[in-house]
Amino acid sequence: MTEIVHVVLVDWDGEDGTAPERASALVAEHLPTIDGVVSVTSGPSVSPEGLEGGFDWALVVRFRDAAARDAYLPHPAHQPVADHIGARSARVVVFDVAA
Repeated sequence: MTEIVHVVLVDWDGEDGTAPERASALVAEHLPTIDGVVSVTSGPSVSPEGLEGGFDWALVVRFRDAAARDAYLPHPAHQPVADHIGARSARVVVFDVAA
């Protein structure tokens, strides 16, 4: 089995200054409960390079395999996070890579 790393980059719309903190709280509350999730990390960039391209916050989810990632997408525990990001973001990029 090949693990999948799911990376979500978010450029918040700026209207809700608490959006990043709330997103991280929702991530911590909901995503680890999903079967097949190996690890979850979220937060603002801490890179000294300054190459974020306008993205303010990232979510990285490591899945056991592609089937676990596929089951995560429609999973009810994923929806509060997806809804929060969708309602408060100006741009979102999702990139999955085999690990």
